Amino acid sequence: MKLHYSGASPFVRKVVATALHHGIPLERVATNPHASPAELLADNPLSKVPALVTDDGMTLPDSPVACEYLDSLGGATKLHPAGDARWPALRLAALADGILTAAVLRRGQSLLPVEEARAGTIARQKAAVTRTLDLLEAEGVPATLNIGTLTLVCALGYLDFRFGDEDWRPGRPGLLAFYEAHMANPIFAETVPVG
Repeated sequence: MKLHYSGASPFVRKVVATALHHGIPLERVATNPHASPAELLADNPLSKVPALVTDDGMTLPDSPVACEYLDSLGGATKLHPAGDARWPALRLAALADGILTAAVLRRGQSLLPVEEARAGTIARQKAAVTRTLDLLEAEGVPATLNIGTLTLVCALGYLDFRFGDEDWRPGRPGLLAFYEAHMANPIFAETVPVG
């Protein structure tokens, strides 16, 4: 399988961590989606990463779909639980994906000249992340590795990577303990964002 990736993308990190969790090899093709290279566009007209190309040539252009596909190929330790545990895991994944979306949007806006509208967007995205982190701290996060906890580790790591000067840890000892425990797992240690 082939994965169009960027080393800085937290969405790519989710896919790579899922593949590592299951021991699934991926051919990683370094890609700058902002440049819309022809090879990426041939596989994914959205010009976004991650874009996972399966062995039969189907492209899965979104991290939740790519992660679920890889999980379907993996062994007995599934990241997408069945039964009653499925919905809390997917809810947590959606909240963590929301943190990632807000943080990536905020990062992109912060690279542009400051205008009132952009400043408002940046503040709104920062507030969305803060509220969600506070909610997760208050509710508590399960220690079990599933698609939700995997996504949350990627989200917290991305906040460190892009917003390291705004430490998310103060007042959130539960999230801190959760993050530190999971960072000992090689699938996260090997996928720390770069770029």
